[in-house]
Amino acid sequence: TDFLAGQLFDVRVEIHAPVNGTEANGNETPNPDFELTIARRDEGAMTAAEWFKIAEPELETWNFTWFEDYFARDAQTPSLVNVVSKAYRRVALYDAGMYTATLTYNDGTKTIVEWLVRDLDKVAKTKNVVLFIGDGMTTNMISAARLIAHKTVNGRYQSLLQMDKFPVVGHQMTHSIDSFITDSANSATALYTGHKSTVNALGVYRDSSPDPFDDPKFETIAEIFRRLTGGGVGIVSTAYLADATPAALTAHTADRDQYGHVIDTFLNGITNYTWTNWTGPDVLFGGGAENFLPGEDSYKDQDYYQLFTDKGYNVVLNNTALSATPNSEKTLGVFSVSNMNVWLDRNVYKDNLLGKKNSPDGSKGNATDQPGLKEMTLKAIDILHSRHAKEGWLLMSEAASIDKQMHTLDYDRALGDLLELDDTVKATLGKLEALGSDKETLVLVTADHGHGFDVAGSVDTKYLEAQKTDRDKRGAIGTYKESGLSQYVVAGEEADGLQFSEGQAFPANWDPRYTLFSAVGANPDRRENYKVHKTGPRKPAVNTTEEEDDYIVNNKDSVTGFVVNGTLPVSNAQGVHSLTDVPVFAQGPCQERFGGITLSPSIAPAATDDITSSTPTAIATQPLLEPSVFSNDINKSLSDPREPVNCYFHGGDVNFYRFQNPTMLKSSLLNFRRGTINALRRNRASLGLRYQDCVPHHEYTHTSSGMQFYIRQSNAMPGCMTFEDAYIPLGCIKDYVDAWAVGEPVKSAVFEDSNFIGILRTNGFIRRIH
Repeated sequence: TDFLAGQLFDVRVEIHAPVNGTEANGNETPNPDFELTIARRDEGAMTAAEWFKIAEPELETWNFTWFEDYFARDAQTPSLVNVVSKAYRRVALYDAGMYTATLTYNDGTKTIVEWLVRDLDKVAKTKNVVLFIGDGMTTNMISAARLIAHKTVNGRYQSLLQMDKFPVVGHQMTHSIDSFITDSANSATALYTGHKSTVNALGVYRDSSPDPFDDPKFETIAEIFRRLTGGGVGIVSTAYLADATPAALTAHTADRDQYGHVIDTFLNGITNYTWTNWTGPDVLFGGGAENFLPGEDSYKDQDYYQLFTDKGYNVVLNNTALSATPNSEKTLGVFSVSNMNVWLDRNVYKDNLLGKKNSPDGSKGNATDQPGLKEMTLKAIDILHSRHAKEGWLLMSEAASIDKQMHTLDYDRALGDLLELDDTVKATLGKLEALGSDKETLVLVTADHGHGFDVAGSVDTKYLEAQKTDRDKRGAIGTYKESGLSQYVVAGEEADGLQFSEGQAFPANWDPRYTLFSAVGANPDRRENYKVHKTGPRKPAVNTTEEEDDYIVNNKDSVTGFVVNGTLPVSNAQGVHSLTDVPVFAQGPCQERFGGITLSPSIAPAATDDITSSTPTAIATQPLLEPSVFSNDINKSLSDPREPVNCYFHGGDVNFYRFQNPTMLKSSLLNFRRGTINALRRNRASLGLRYQDCVPHHEYTHTSSGMQFYIRQSNAMPGCMTFEDAYIPLGCIKDYVDAWAVGEPVKSAVFEDSNFIGILRTNGFIRRIH
């Protein structure tokens, strides 16, 4: 397990005693005499309570049942397990390195795990982060969206998606701890925290207790960023806001369906246990009014519109109000009951907006004045920029119905929302440039998981409808050279007057004769005619009985098509997620860190490292400049650091590293970025500049002529560097960080010896004072 240095988390220890089943050993009572110890590297072990300096937790007991396999499930013969447990709450590891946690139980049996803590010594490299999540979006879907929205001539696309233009592209793996297929709760947790968890879990490692709120937690990117920087946080989604992807930024529960709890955590954070201080996001936009209106679907029947208002939020319920709301206020925007309307219905088949009774004010009217993802995202940026231009901000924006429409095999609506996401990305880049923030904002576009979707050819829908039998209808499918070219970019009668976004390509015709032969690999029984569903979102299968789930072909769906037998259990009404890697597009500061193939927990922690000055990445950190990049003058200076050296600095910020022994100095490289010099230290810092609990020991003093930085180790002479024209930004002094910045001198130098290492930017000279 990887942890971010200083990231808050819980530790749960469980001792199991199976009563029956193949794992039963005759001991039905778990032994309460167990001990958890923690050791760093080769140091001596301490009990967990001693290590974390907390009281020993109380012993907890419960039991649970489970089915060992499908045979046991069918026979209804569950296995019973008795449990004793302890939970160590709100702890953290502040020093980088490898830790060993050892559980000793049952008279000497040991379970040993390794924890890797990534170093805190990082400098903030970007001021803002925009994280776009195309829920369920895969490379195959992006290819299909490009095909239907962009025209080719002689094999060349005449225009491209905005995502196609990003300078860095990578892929991330999405499997989870307990299964190789993930759900959106677990995958969002991995993206936001650096920790893979289990299906249905939000921000926790799932334990076996019956309480969905006592599972061991870990901090999210939003919680860390707010705690360390005081910066702005925005959450935007086209789903209901209690859905997994927005929920995982603040909720901590083993059960993603605890919707009322999720909404309460947006406003109040975690209240059942002491946790990180959370004062609410600056922006919260999406659907799901049922969880805000007082009633059985809200937490404790409370009126969350009023509760948000009481805490200083401006509440808006439609696009008109959203456009008019001031950028200076924290804003809650809820625009529909349940999920928001999809792009295709809002822009092409607008009659589908009627009769839905989804007004967010509880009147059971129609929510016809809904913003799209672009309108919500651009407004969120305006608010965040207005409120946190100095501190920086973090925005998550989710195109949720790519996934939701893929589940129901409604590929046209899924691809429409994917194109809306791409349109939003383009508009966001333009907005950032207009605000002058484009050079200091990292923009990421990725997905939380995928679906097994692909396109294998085209379908002549006119020919298909003329055939009498299902087998003859299959003759309408054209593969290879018979697939032809996309007809979606050729305007038809219904395309007259369709103008969706200036300069952005959408299909000119959503109902051409020749459509895409599309499918997913895992699906229920259904009928396919490969035509757009003009009357509303698709429902491919229906239940045959109210007593149990037994789904068959919906005879009202795609009536001119042919039956396709499903591949999933008959209890499944929709398609499911798949194993496929999903893309990562990056543009802005630190974009190079997101290329290649990574685990999903690498994404947001890497962004956290970039946006904060005290939180590292969850992937292997590397120096941004290798030794060969240093000038020869710098390399020569290492032999005698007391001689003045004049050499060019390659641009960027500088980290001061702390080390545990002098032998590490020469092999540990400095990290160059742009604009500041930072020294990042561990906890127990006062608000002044003196730190008493650091290894090696560091002291800072501020004088009228600048700042002096002393580095001491045991049995070592102190070294002193004098910074000219130094100052201390007030916003940089936090719980675990003290940072200072200098101006932008053209030159600087590197020095090191057996006792200390550092970088100095002060008129190109090194000063060593004994």
